[in-house]
Amino acid sequence: MVYAAPILVAVFLAVTFLQSAYEKVMDWKGNIAWLKEHFAQTILKDRVPLALFHVLVLELISGVLCLAGSIQLYANHNKVFALYGGIFSCITLTMLLFGQRLAKDYDGARTIVIYFVPAVLIVYWLS
Repeated sequence: MVYAAPILVAVFLAVTFLQSAYEKVMDWKGNIAWLKEHFAQTILKDRVPLALFHVLVLELISGVLCLAGSIQLYANHNKVFALYGGIFSCITLTMLLFGQRLAKDYDGARTIVIYFVPAVLIVYWLS
């Protein structure tokens, strides 16, 4: 299988982002409450719902593209959706990293880097 590694990474990213988006939708109020406290000392303090909505949309786009891309890679070796899924994943993770750094949550920022590595790898492999 020519695209085994990119397929596995695309599935990993799809699960990551689709589960995260699902959790945001299912507990919107809880997420807003936690994030308002998390960003209370930042410029985002009054923009938490809008910022969370933007992240949710990007997570959905990333997850759907990665899921479609993994299927497309397996079915016909076309890499378009998986490549765009990887690119959107990198954009989403960069936004999340920015937020964590802004909130001075360096442990949270470090965790995001763990997800960023496979996202960059899939972009590299499929470019």
